[in-house]
Amino acid sequence: MSTDTAKTLTPLTVITGFLGAGKTTLVNYILKEQNTWKIAVLENEFGEVSIDDGLVAEAMDTPEDIITMDNGCVCCSVRGDLIRTLGQLAARRHEFDAVILETTGMADPAPVIYTIQTNPKMSDHYSIDSIICLADAKHIVQHLDEVKPEGNVNEALQQVAFSDKILLNKTDLVSAEEKEEVKARLRSINKFAEIIETERSRAPLEKILKVDSFNMESIIDVDPSFFDDSADKATHNTSLVQSVGIEFKGNLHAQWFNMFMMDLLRDRAADLYRTKGLLSFHGQGATKFVFQGVHEQINFGPASKPWAEGEERVNKFVFIGKNLNRKELTKSLMECLYKEEGK
Repeated sequence: MSTDTAKTLTPLTVITGFLGAGKTTLVNYILKEQNTWKIAVLENEFGEVSIDDGLVAEAMDTPEDIITMDNGCVCCSVRGDLIRTLGQLAARRHEFDAVILETTGMADPAPVIYTIQTNPKMSDHYSIDSIICLADAKHIVQHLDEVKPEGNVNEALQQVAFSDKILLNKTDLVSAEEKEEVKARLRSINKFAEIIETERSRAPLEKILKVDSFNMESIIDVDPSFFDDSADKATHNTSLVQSVGIEFKGNLHAQWFNMFMMDLLRDRAADLYRTKGLLSFHGQGATKFVFQGVHEQINFGPASKPWAEGEERVNKFVFIGKNLNRKELTKSLMECLYKEEGK
């Protein structure tokens, strides 16, 4: 997708979060209090409560029902087909700075992401801007530690793992020490996501909307310390959701790397929540390649800027998911390096 095309698309932000995290309060703030942004808020019908008493009328039983607020924002309840709802908004989308999809109870945003990116009726109008997880500082650890029955997923764990940004809400209800402990726990699951502290869901909207953090090139700006394996002191745990960063120098063999990724996604797609990569391939000159994935859905292509003359070719990979073994992943990836014949 060209930069010009991306600029004409309406950014769509997916907001997840556990019951009681403050999503309802955040949506009310967007719809009724702030006056800077014009936003279309799509609320799924399985929300903890209606956005506000009387705000979304009980009579809203078709996707076409859209309520316009005094500040120019709109609220729409999704009761079934998200495609149909977004389609109804498409004709008016230029009126809005952004679209927010509030997804109470959704552990895995992959179906929404896949639909937006692959359905031409959607990809011609919208682009995924970011995935935000709203976390309650007082109770998120309790949710993360909850043991689920065999075969069931821990929704809170997955929501943190999938996110680009984490809104740590209700920070006024915990001590400074407790807050740092919570942040450390969140980083142990997803080192890649930026943590933004909030009280009473008063989020700095400029930090979560139109930020283009769900972007193949976002890996270029990852904190270098993320790839320091000496900092990875977590013991290998098959049920642990964690993030692993790997980097090494050299040029990859395109065919070997493609085979590695095909095998990895075939065998481990369900365990891989997010993947990102910055790649240098043998035989591709100065072209720098990037990719990102959600489960088995991978977007891959050239970066907007090539490798600079004299720039060290360092490949970088981010994996967020379950049962990740850094040593095995590193070994398999390094076996994809191009080797000169006879060496």
